[in-house]
Amino acid sequence: MNMRFVETFVWLAKLRNFRLTAEKLHTTQAAVSSRIATLEQELGVRLFDRGDREVTLTLEGGKALVYADRLVRTMHEMFDGMKDRALVGGVVRIGVIETIIHAWFPDLMARIHRSYPRLEVELAGDTTIRLIEQFSKGHLDLILQTDTVLGADVQNIPLCDFPMRWVGATSLNLHGEMLTLADIAAFPVLSFSRNSGPHRFLEKLFDDRAGRSVHINCMTSVSAMVRLVNDGFGLAMIPPAIIQRELAQGDVQLLKVDTEMPDMALVCSYRGGAESPLIQQIASLAQQTAQEFASSLPTEVARQPGATAASDPWSLGNRSD
Repeated sequence: MNMRFVETFVWLAKLRNFRLTAEKLHTTQAAVSSRIATLEQELGVRLFDRGDREVTLTLEGGKALVYADRLVRTMHEMFDGMKDRALVGGVVRIGVIETIIHAWFPDLMARIHRSYPRLEVELAGDTTIRLIEQFSKGHLDLILQTDTVLGADVQNIPLCDFPMRWVGATSLNLHGEMLTLADIAAFPVLSFSRNSGPHRFLEKLFDDRAGRSVHINCMTSVSAMVRLVNDGFGLAMIPPAIIQRELAQGDVQLLKVDTEMPDMALVCSYRGGAESPLIQQIASLAQQTAQEFASSLPTEVARQPGATAASDPWSLGNRSD
């Protein structure tokens, strides 16, 4: 039995689409179809029911997938175990939100390069929503973002939590007093991309606690948001961990607000099963890097002590940045 054909079967079962499987394996749809047909002939069963846009596993296909996944995983583990890390080549595609890029991602890249000097990294920086879409289509091997990704073959490991604080330009002279949400709402409010976790949380928070809806300026660029805060355009709820330089220079200040903001939880998602153990090892490097960065943060970037918790807990389980 040809192991390349078995791996094709596993990926088609995951992606359920001939075109996406062909792109993932760098081959043609005709080749994918031929490999599956050969496997079905060898096993004497039909593995898939073909639809107009996607395929679904038959009952026999589901049984075969358990063994096929185990075979491919063992094959990758064998090859990986025989390799010297310094000789590992190829390309790994990593998706990452900008919040992480501004924090510990450079340290992760340095670690990857030290461990796998011949490995090429293709980086996709985007919002969590878009990264999950690309990951689901098989275009990314691993994503670092804020949401748990559902899927039978998807592994999710926690990275670290970033405390969130309200920040504003020092020139606004707001940092010496305790502010209410109504005080915050008197200024332009800046947030992450529309329909992200922070954006949806702020909309509901202001509706519930400030007694009125507030216009929130949504941004997909963290750099742009920090620049606008720095220039005194408005106030933003962001992780202080990503503006340590601006805080040290005195350009922006952490504000005292009577409502505590929930943490931003960061997650690494990747596919288990047939995927190379290399991806799992990079995920472990990401977790180690994130946790070391979080533990090294100075106390002044932590949550404001004594503040009252928000009435609605902030769940990042759907979509956020």
